[in-house]
Amino acid sequence: MGAMFDAICAWDNLSLAYRLAARGKRRRASAASFEHQLADRLIALQAQLRERSYRPGAYCNFFIHEPKRRKISAAPFQDRVIHHALCNVIEPLFELHFITHSYANRTGKGTHRALDRLQTWGRRYRYALRADVVQHFPSLDHALLRAKLARVIEEDEVLWLIDAILDSGAGVLADQYSPVYFPGDDLLALCRPRGLPIGNLTSQFWSNVYLNDFDWFVQRELGCPAYLRYVDDFVLFGDDKRQLWSCKQRIIARLAQERLTIHEAQTQVVPTRGGIPWLGFVVYPTHRLLKRRNAVNFTRRLAANLEAYQNGRISFAELDASVQGWINHARYADSWGLREHVFATHPISPRAM
Repeated sequence: MGAMFDAICAWDNLSLAYRLAARGKRRRASAASFEHQLADRLIALQAQLRERSYRPGAYCNFFIHEPKRRKISAAPFQDRVIHHALCNVIEPLFELHFITHSYANRTGKGTHRALDRLQTWGRRYRYALRADVVQHFPSLDHALLRAKLARVIEEDEVLWLIDAILDSGAGVLADQYSPVYFPGDDLLALCRPRGLPIGNLTSQFWSNVYLNDFDWFVQRELGCPAYLRYVDDFVLFGDDKRQLWSCKQRIIARLAQERLTIHEAQTQVVPTRGGIPWLGFVVYPTHRLLKRRNAVNFTRRLAANLEAYQNGRISFAELDASVQGWINHARYADSWGLREHVFATHPISPRAM
């Protein structure tokens, strides 16, 4: 057994993986059931890994509609423990290869640091090219992803576990994928395994692995140091408008090598002073605004939650958690007046300000 796989199977790592998987979810039946016989279940998982008899379970699929309709695939709780155990060990190896300004699902990064960086570069440069990948998670190609993972991970046992998780997600998002043919494809191209379940910890991490080669292409070959990415949304900055337009065509060609496409019609070079839509905000060099859709959706959700609280369907703690979560998001914009208006219309408590 290799040292890396041994570290994944280690008792301390599996115990930590359980705590991470259970964080904020201990009241749910799946987590509570696992915790009821915690030592026995971890011992069983450890044995399955070491014997290579572990097989992921079936996903539970459902849809969310904010900010857009997406299919979420939730793995069984014990599989989420395995995902954390794997990522605990291999993620630090890949962190050494990632660019600085990739902000999604990374320690010390996140949405608000991405917004800060976007605004800093918006003050420094005149133009921005913003783009996003079409059907990002459904499109990610398993063969390409595995090759990228295997460049860093050499142990067969770890690659076996990665294959098991990858195979379990093949086809989960097939109904969310619109077929695309790339140069050199034949009819069998549609049979290529693809798609990472939205909801898996591994999917979020592997998304960064998948796009890391593209990140370095932008920085090194396009020579664009002012570049940042959050999942599949990315922005390039510059003072030469024509140069950014030429970057667009090279980006389309490079992403085709990754079997990905962008929304070409919406990919425009815009003046930074006009504001850049980004992660639910519109970011200007001097200020930020919350997108109108965000405020409208929250107001509707707040009204529904207030009614549910008044009818006893949810607790005040659940109502308050929803409110505080939105406030913590909205405060990163110049939104004091908006928050004052929302909570004047739907009064809750003195904390909701």
